[in-house]
Amino acid sequence: MSINIISIVSIIIWIVLITELIKPSKEQNGRKIVMLLTSGCASTFILTVSFIQNISFWN
Repeated sequence: MSINIISIVSIIIWIVLITELIKPSKEQNGRKIVMLLTSGCASTFILTVSFIQNISFWN
């Protein structure tokens, strides 16, 4: 259940980041971009680790 929530939040973070990067450079907020990029990478890392743990390599 929590992985589903993390994946939805991760998708929303990446969409917001993309919309921020599409803006003209004078309207972009650098701190917001860095914060979104950091949290997006962290959530993607959590999802990747969770996915790898659920794969059975040794069976």
